[in-house]
Amino acid sequence: EGPRQLWPAGEGPQVPDKETKATMGTENTPGGKASPDPQDVRPSVFHNIKLFVLCHSLLQLAQLMISGYLKSSISTVEKRFGLSSQTSGLLVSFNEVGNTALIVFVSYFGSRVHRPRMIGYGAILVALAGLLMTLPHFISEPYRYDNTSPEDMPQDFKASLCLPTTSAPARTHSNGNCSSYTETRHLSVVGIMFVAQTLLGVGGVPIQPFGISYIDDFAHNSNSPLYLGILFAVTMMGPGLAFGLGSLMLRLYVDINQMPEGGISLTIKDPRWVGAWWLGFLIAAGSVALAAIPYFFFPKEMPKEKHELQFRRKVLAVTDSPARKDKDSPSKQSPGESTKKQDGLVQIAPNLTVIQFIKVFPRVLLQTLRHPIFLLVVLSQVCLSSMAAGMATFLPKFLERQFSITASYANLLIGCLSFPSVIVGIVVGGVLVKRLHLGPVGCGALCLLGMLLCLFFSLPLFFIGCPSHQIAGITHQTSAQPRPELFPSCMEVCSCPSDGFNPVCDPSTRVEYITPCHAGCSSQVVQDALDKSQVFYTNCSCVAEGNPVMAGSCDSTCSHLVVPFLLLVSLGSALACLTHTPSFMLILRGVKKEDKTLAVGIQFMFLRILAWMPSPVIHGSAIDTTCVHWALSCGRRAVCRYYNNDLLRNRFIGLQFFFKTGSVICFALVLAILRQQDKEARTKESRSSPAVAQQLLVSGPGKKPEDSRV
Repeated sequence: EGPRQLWPAGEGPQVPDKETKATMGTENTPGGKASPDPQDVRPSVFHNIKLFVLCHSLLQLAQLMISGYLKSSISTVEKRFGLSSQTSGLLVSFNEVGNTALIVFVSYFGSRVHRPRMIGYGAILVALAGLLMTLPHFISEPYRYDNTSPEDMPQDFKASLCLPTTSAPARTHSNGNCSSYTETRHLSVVGIMFVAQTLLGVGGVPIQPFGISYIDDFAHNSNSPLYLGILFAVTMMGPGLAFGLGSLMLRLYVDINQMPEGGISLTIKDPRWVGAWWLGFLIAAGSVALAAIPYFFFPKEMPKEKHELQFRRKVLAVTDSPARKDKDSPSKQSPGESTKKQDGLVQIAPNLTVIQFIKVFPRVLLQTLRHPIFLLVVLSQVCLSSMAAGMATFLPKFLERQFSITASYANLLIGCLSFPSVIVGIVVGGVLVKRLHLGPVGCGALCLLGMLLCLFFSLPLFFIGCPSHQIAGITHQTSAQPRPELFPSCMEVCSCPSDGFNPVCDPSTRVEYITPCHAGCSSQVVQDALDKSQVFYTNCSCVAEGNPVMAGSCDSTCSHLVVPFLLLVSLGSALACLTHTPSFMLILRGVKKEDKTLAVGIQFMFLRILAWMPSPVIHGSAIDTTCVHWALSCGRRAVCRYYNNDLLRNRFIGLQFFFKTGSVICFALVLAILRQQDKEARTKESRSSPAVAQQLLVSGPGKKPEDSRV
């Protein structure tokens, strides 16, 4: 059971393939590969399982980096292509669609294919999907941050000013861009990204399960847990690297490969700034492609480490006797009876056709779902995974909007604080289970304690945040679309375009205007400083005493709160991750021995379908409901310009709190059931006859209570 415990609960399908391969090898090929392999393949460097572990660690690191990179640049992609948070959440969840649709067949095909080569093909597909994600950047026109024509090199100069004679043509020009060609191009760009995300998921299907099973088949039995632990530790750095890469790339301007002649007047702090999101996909795709090369040289099978013939015999011994000694199995059959009576999907899968495989799957699925402990633990993990998926997808955007920080800084903070805390939580949870020798009741208690503490430290998050900016004509507005009568009457003569966006700030009153035109400004002044130039707009009829206004959004007075906020989030994440290993152990101990392998696969499927796929869409929809000003593109809602910060915080953190509460309830029910079973087992034992008690002592003192309470 060692390798299973070391691997994350959401990535379980590797286990069916591992045991299938091992069982088949024991039955069908007791020594067929023993004699030729050692001499024939010893000279080749690729007949070395240690090299495979190294290559697979690097590949999974690169794969998680490319799949996590979109989350780090989600707000940038929204701004660049005019997407709502609901649409971007759907885009993220499409990564799971292709993966979930095909993962069921891994256990069927696992023993019939050239696994390293299949991993290589999958990695190449992932790299191509990463390249496809960059295509929208190259087929789109250069980014225009004020909806002006390419001829207007200083894009935010005359187009945003209060000039009645030129404003009407500007408005008709803006609406004139809405041709059927423009709409078709927008749909094709979004469609390309959805296809690329689906292919990213499809390419990832063979990588993890086949890699884990290959390592476990050809590593020495005692080395396998160590190799999988190393693999897990290296792989977990992938998302952190993705956010670090995002932090670097988003400091560069999006059109760095085709900058306008006059340069750009934007700074990274400008709300219209769009970073080079596509460059990260190029780098990550190149990393995956390089990591895929060695897989085409690894053999289909290689000599086992040290004891080739004994390894396959030991697999059944490891899954039978130590599992019983560690109280991992509720089955009361002897090893021989257990092997004969195993009719789980894993044992019969190699002998079935694809159609028969699909037909038998629902029956075994329902059989596994009848275990109450299994069902409740999986439901609690669904709640935790929903929380994690929403947080990983939209936390960068939330920090960016709530605390008025740049996307680059938000990614840097998350990469340095949140992901290391997740790793620490998982490791500490595993150490506690091992050091304290926790049984099922102990595992349930640890899970409940971790989630209660996580819930407690989530409460202050509702009160740490920044108030919404005062936006002239928008802050007290009820409808989603701005109406001219809601703006001050002083700017009505300006005929400002409704879809303009070039925010300016009145430093004396800290009121923000969406364009200089909405502030009634008619001229622009540029003051050159040593390091950068500051743009001011003057002659502003809507500003008190006609004070000049500064280009850019008003600075937030509480941006410093982002660090304590994220420290609390990271602490909560670490406490939630304490439950990872003990909850996984409860799943392994809460079902019959012959159903364990399939239970892990079913758990993986439920997490994908019920958590990782819908959660980003749910969080994105919740974020959209807090928007107070939408940018309009051809009459449709595009990207949100301004949010109600209090509503945004309450709904985003509230959704997280809801999922955490669901997890606490499930773990509390698990602990209650386990304690009741434990009580019944002790009562039954105390009433048993002395002869039976003596028999129990002979067969194993602590076995009966543990088996009964599971």
